[in-house]
Amino acid sequence: MSTEQGSHSNYRRTLGTTALTAVGLGSIIGSGWLFGAERAAVLAGPAAIFAWVIGAVVALTIALTYTELGSMFPKAGGMVRYGQFSHGSLAGYMAAWANWIAIVSVIPGEATASIQYMSSWKFDWAGKLFDGKELTGTGLAAASVLVVFYFFLNWFAITLFAKTNNAITVFKVVVPALTAGALIFAHFDTSNIGSAHGGFAPNGWSAVFSAVAVAGIVWAFNGFQSPLNMAAEARNPGKSLPKAVVGSILIALVIYIALQVAFLMAVPAADLSGGWNTLAYKSPLADLSITWGLNWLALLLYADAFISPSGTGMIYAATTSRMIHGVQENGHLPKVFGKVDPKTGVPRPALLLNLAISFVFLAVFRGWGSIAEIVGVATVISYITGPVAVMSLRRIAPDMKRPVKLKAMPVIAPIAMIFGSLVMYWARWPLTGKVIFIMAIGLPIWAWYELRKPWAELKPHLQAGAWMVTYLLVMALVSWAGGTEFGGKGYLPQGVDIAVVVLIALVFYVWGVRSAWRNPTLEQVEKEMKDLAATDVAEEQELAPAK
Repeated sequence: MSTEQGSHSNYRRTLGTTALTAVGLGSIIGSGWLFGAERAAVLAGPAAIFAWVIGAVVALTIALTYTELGSMFPKAGGMVRYGQFSHGSLAGYMAAWANWIAIVSVIPGEATASIQYMSSWKFDWAGKLFDGKELTGTGLAAASVLVVFYFFLNWFAITLFAKTNNAITVFKVVVPALTAGALIFAHFDTSNIGSAHGGFAPNGWSAVFSAVAVAGIVWAFNGFQSPLNMAAEARNPGKSLPKAVVGSILIALVIYIALQVAFLMAVPAADLSGGWNTLAYKSPLADLSITWGLNWLALLLYADAFISPSGTGMIYAATTSRMIHGVQENGHLPKVFGKVDPKTGVPRPALLLNLAISFVFLAVFRGWGSIAEIVGVATVISYITGPVAVMSLRRIAPDMKRPVKLKAMPVIAPIAMIFGSLVMYWARWPLTGKVIFIMAIGLPIWAWYELRKPWAELKPHLQAGAWMVTYLLVMALVSWAGGTEFGGKGYLPQGVDIAVVVLIALVFYVWGVRSAWRNPTLEQVEKEMKDLAATDVAEEQELAPAK
């Protein structure tokens, strides 16, 4: 048995569909619901409702590609591994790096959200936690304590994590639903979406698209991948993973739309005198609750400002440690980060690495908004490997067992690639360029492990990954040259820029699928999946009553 197989055997397959759905829903409903409604409204006005729908459609389309992959490879840190299986080390590493950046930064983001909400408490010390733009030194220290707490809950056992998360998720669903209902009954001013405040889409539809990328919407729905990253702990991944992923997205969409509608109608007309883009609440939903005399709801929101983000932070502390385990198994981190404690089933060295990185992000990006922007674009970059990998593997590994196999995948995959590319473009220049630069920062780690290999061994990995490197450079160029409404120079007229992005997505989708090859990692995992299937059959026969 390989070292990898041995490490995976230390995981506990204890998570069923309900627990995995709770993981997905708990990841999606974190700090996004506390700030997302206001941030989306500031950018897009009442049309922010459509931004949530668009975000859910994008996430759902891309998630469908990953459910097939997750059911094929029920391994820890699944999202960082699929690109490696289909295209080798270069594409696999870049996808893993983007995915890890997007996920690990959520942990300090959730802690930051809690402290920002705390800063609106009516105490002198609370007001000193946040200066209106970022956390102060005191606020940073408080957020650091929360981050340590997230990791502490993950240190001992996956069963403790599951029980704690299920309880928190129930609270996280009930409180947002209660908040939406209470605000709607307290004040529902339909004139807020009238012409007096700029109309339904005061900043145009380009602002609606940008809101999808940078208002925390992509960040929110990105939680769908948490069940996939914990696939090694799923009892029946073929059935439970798709249900958990799709179910969590749809449930969250209903909640987010209700919250967005409630927020839009509850804003006092006086606060809209300068337009939607002038709103600047410290604790948006709590502030509106106090305005309309719902003090009990404000207190509940202040409490939930700890519980919701903490629940999400706890989940991401768990899933990112599995991702680090996956990166190590890809061959791009020291072996110590692949170790799983045999007693608790927890990858503790990976947990500690992510704790250290979380502190770095917390110190650099001290405001929820700045973290949400970075996470949103990095998330989309990580998304593009799913559509390419799923169809690539159908081409180069057609005989592999696929517990989930959609007939419409040849249509869904290119559409998912288009959606991901559009959201990346909507994020606006120069943010798109900055995040792509962050992607480049990780390449020296890949080079350290890969460039020492013989050229004959390295060459096919470079050839298979060239499409992804080129894609990111081209998307950065298009973002820079694109429409002014998306921060570009205006060299591409409005409408033409969107058509160009769609064409680029399709060209690189075809290139990516054709670049896939039967690399050693794929051959190894094929053997592991066959061995695992044989072991499962043997165990079932042993447990079956003798006839």
